[in-house]
Amino acid sequence: MMDFIFMLTRDDRTVEDSLDLMRLIEPVGLKHLGFKDIGVPPAVLKTLVADIHGAGAVSYMEVVSTTSEACLQSARIARDLGVQRLLGGTQVDEILEVLDGSETTYFPFPGRPVGHPTKLGGTAADVEADCRGFVGKGCAGCDILAYRATEADPIDLVRAARKGLGPDKYLIVAGAVTSVERIRAVKAAGADAFTIGTAVFNGSYSPSKGSILSQLRDVLADCESA
Repeated sequence: MMDFIFMLTRDDRTVEDSLDLMRLIEPVGLKHLGFKDIGVPPAVLKTLVADIHGAGAVSYMEVVSTTSEACLQSARIARDLGVQRLLGGTQVDEILEVLDGSETTYFPFPGRPVGHPTKLGGTAADVEADCRGFVGKGCAGCDILAYRATEADPIDLVRAARKGLGPDKYLIVAGAVTSVERIRAVKAAGADAFTIGTAVFNGSYSPSKGSILSQLRDVLADCESA
C-alpha cells in the first residue's frame, strides 16, 4: 500500500488551526503528516512537530519559499524542529550541507518548479536526469509536483522520476492527487507516497461527504484498494 501523507495545508499554506486539527483527526490514526514552511509562526510549528511525533507519525515539511536564501532558511528551520523528512527546494548541495549530521532526510523537487503556488516546468528527460543526480548526492528520494506540470504528462514524469531514482529511493507525488483513479495511476507509475491537503479540506475528494474525518478515511480506503 502506498503511503498517504496528509498535509495540514490549504492553498500551499499551513492552516492556522493546525494544532486543533491534530486533535480532531486523531481517531483516524494517520501515520504520515506534513505542513508547509509558511502560514503559522515557528512556535506553532515546533508544537505541531511534537504533536505529530507524539501521535507516532512521520513528520514532513515542504518548502514553498521562492528565493534561494529563504529555501536555505526553511531547511534550517526543519533541521532545528527535528522534522524527519524535508520536501521541496532545488538547492540540493546547500540544503544537504544544512541538514548534515541531523535526523532530517531530504527529498528535493526534480524538474523546473517556479512560482507560488508552484508549477512544474521541465520534461520527463529533465526529471530523470535530476533524480539520477539526487541519488548521486545522497538524497533519500524526491518530491515531484507531477499534476502541476506545464510541459509534460504527469504520469510520464512519475515514471521518469522512478527510473532516475532507481528501485530503492522514496518517490513522493505532491499535489492534486484528488481521486482513487489518480492514486492508482501514480502507484502504477512507481510512486511510494502521495500528498493531499486542500482536497480534504474543501471536501472535493469525497464530494458527497461533509466531514474531514470522512474524507481522510476514504483516502486511506482507496490506498488499500488501489
